[in-house]
Amino acid sequence: MSNFNENGYDASDIQVLEGLEPVRMRPGMYIGSTGPRGLHHLVFELVDNCIDEAVAGYCDTINVTIHKDNWVTVTDNGRGIPVDIHPTMGIPAIELILTTLHSGGKFGGTGYNISGGLHGVGLSVVNALSLRMDVTVYRDGQIHKQSYQRGEPVGPVHIEGTSDITGTSIHFHPDPDIFEEVNFERDIIVQRLRELAFLNQGLKILFADEREEEPVRLELHYEDGLRDFVAYLNKNKDVLSEAPFYTECRKEDVIVRIAMQYNTGYSENIYSFANNIHTQEGGTHEVGFKNGLTRVINDYGKKNNLIKENDSNLSGEDIREGLAAIVSVLVKEPQFEGQTKTKLGNTYIRGIVESAIYENMEDYLNENPTIARRILDKAISARRAREAAKKARELTRRKNALETTALPGKLADCSSKDPSISELYIVEGDSAGGSAKQGRDRHFQAILPLKGKILNVEKARLDRVLSNEEIRSLITAMGTGIDEDFDISKARYHKIFIMTDADVDGSHIRVLLLTFFYRFMRPLIEQGYIYISQPPLYGVKRGNEIHYFHSEETMNEFIAQSGKKWTIQRYKGLGEMDPEQLWETTLNPENRRILQVTVEDAIRADEIFSSLMGDNVEPRREFIQANARFVTNLDI
Repeated sequence: MSNFNENGYDASDIQVLEGLEPVRMRPGMYIGSTGPRGLHHLVFELVDNCIDEAVAGYCDTINVTIHKDNWVTVTDNGRGIPVDIHPTMGIPAIELILTTLHSGGKFGGTGYNISGGLHGVGLSVVNALSLRMDVTVYRDGQIHKQSYQRGEPVGPVHIEGTSDITGTSIHFHPDPDIFEEVNFERDIIVQRLRELAFLNQGLKILFADEREEEPVRLELHYEDGLRDFVAYLNKNKDVLSEAPFYTECRKEDVIVRIAMQYNTGYSENIYSFANNIHTQEGGTHEVGFKNGLTRVINDYGKKNNLIKENDSNLSGEDIREGLAAIVSVLVKEPQFEGQTKTKLGNTYIRGIVESAIYENMEDYLNENPTIARRILDKAISARRAREAAKKARELTRRKNALETTALPGKLADCSSKDPSISELYIVEGDSAGGSAKQGRDRHFQAILPLKGKILNVEKARLDRVLSNEEIRSLITAMGTGIDEDFDISKARYHKIFIMTDADVDGSHIRVLLLTFFYRFMRPLIEQGYIYISQPPLYGVKRGNEIHYFHSEETMNEFIAQSGKKWTIQRYKGLGEMDPEQLWETTLNPENRRILQVTVEDAIRADEIFSSLMGDNVEPRREFIQANARFVTNLDI
């Protein structure tokens, strides 16, 4: 037996991390990552503290400003962080909150009945991960200030004059030694601020981005709260009712707010929140909403003979087709699964939400029979489509060794059976497919050529989607199934590359494929399986020497610096490259340039897909006009 203790192991080897040291040593444990998501989380933590003041009734205005060099200021007009000496710790409360994990007014005291934030560690975590933080508190008629550097106080709390306002202002810059890149994305921050303004009826959030030559300023303020939120989700869609359904009730110290409205589309968009935190993985509140809605629609349909007596109940999936809904709960003691709160776990919330939606929706349907009939007709039509899709779905299921249905004939599969190393390239047309098949590494790279453009799934139900030959081939090759059969553990490839030509048609095919994955196989995107291949746009050749470039600018710089004459080729299609060139530039993991597809914000993603691929022309025109200036290499 080996002697594992030969180097010694005793009490002196036990390391104790004090104060905020654990945060700086393992930041991912507290904010999820040190990439863009974690960086933006810092701003959201500070804003969540302001929201807690608003929920408590002490704040009605929040200011968020991104300054030049990516400094950020978050200010509220709440009560102001306490600055008096803590009776036990003997230091100002503000310093205690900023330098100690799990300190604050959210742990059973009387500071907050309902709160969000990182379980009370948010402000200290942001401080720990900031190069510098300046805190200003307006309280008790005075202005109190203190500064910190990488979590350590630069000096004591001091008074700088008097003021007749109250509130807290935090000015900080993330530590570049911690984060991969310190560059805030305006759209990500604005989308979250807009959510919070929707969720907190009447709250005013003022946003400014001073990094532009002409600063961008927005005022986010919604007097109708969740009703405005649902109207925003459906703004690019045709709706079944003029105004959204809304209900608000309070039971057992839980406040439930629900807004919903049906549209003529086929996608279900339900967003749930607990204490203003977006619960991306749902939870008991979302389950309760779905159960209550399914029950009340079925009961109403049978009671009014809209569902025939001998027919089975409509499924929840049928009833939620074309539904946009917001489910928001405020809970005194929320139980979240995971540090970054993606799922609500309080079991009793399910029953409260279920009864809230059932009782109030029942009254709404009885009082609005015309709208009720439209909802039932849509759900019954969805059931017919689902039953038709059942047969089509059988054709796309991955067959086992005892069954006869094989993988698509056009698929050039790889020899590896290990999904973790296997790659699938979805290519445009037989020409590119031929080059890719010859140029690939057959051990781990599979090629699936598509014939033309696939169906726009934004305008089609599942039965029509599954009748499309190209989509059926794609689903079968993937191995995951689709819709209710989808199982990501059965994915045959853990890297799926969309590899299309660098022209308008290629871009359109790419968007069609992304729309399909987002609507019917979203976990593939969420788990990081989907990539965009970026083949070079240019090749410059001189004799046997060739160089590849992804932009005209870098190519021209190279030619100017070399001082030589080169033959330039613009690659409009992948079929213009021979197999060796395609391997060298686009397939070889050592050289290829790729983009991983991610969904940072589902609400924004849904809005873009609806705008670009939906029936309404006007949102698409507005998007093109707003973004036309960013287009390069457009072939006309």
